[in-house]
Amino acid sequence: MIRELLQEAESRMRGAITSLEADVAGYRTGRASPQLIEKLEVEMYGQAMNLIQIAVISVPEPQQLAIRPYDASAISAIERAILKSNLGLMPNNDGKIIRLNLPRLTEERRRDLSKLLARRVEEGKVAVRNVRRDALNDLRDFKNESIITEDEFFRAQDDLQGLTDKYVNEIDELGSQKEKEIMEV
Repeated sequence: MIRELLQEAESRMRGAITSLEADVAGYRTGRASPQLIEKLEVEMYGQAMNLIQIAVISVPEPQQLAIRPYDASAISAIERAILKSNLGLMPNNDGKIIRLNLPRLTEERRRDLSKLLARRVEEGKVAVRNVRRDALNDLRDFKNESIITEDEFFRAQDDLQGLTDKYVNEIDELGSQKEKEIMEV
């Protein structure tokens, strides 16, 4: 029973990290990255679709993204979606491929992104701590209902804290790596 509770807590903590990784992958760094635009919603065939579903995104140069739609008629819809997004990028279209040139980040923009990243990393840590709190409450309930002994409760509490520390450290490491990418000139 304790093992299942700890496994569920670990699974939820892993989910918090996966969510954080997906969020920070879209943060713009000094280099072009397909993750920056792959979830961009494009209005096609009467419905909103992610860009990755209707086009191939590649990085031909460090400061450029190339978008090759599967259907050439999608080019104008993709351009509209890029212009409507808050990315501040201007699409260049040659009829078959859309090229996005990413300007270098200014120092001020780097600092803003760094602050945004720090806020998101802290939200990830809070999510992990919330999972710990929920699991700890369940353990207390088990102890109060005499389902587990006091020794088992304290052992499980230590295991839970170990899991929490492991995932908080993982979040810190992820944040510092992304911070380094953002601040790189």
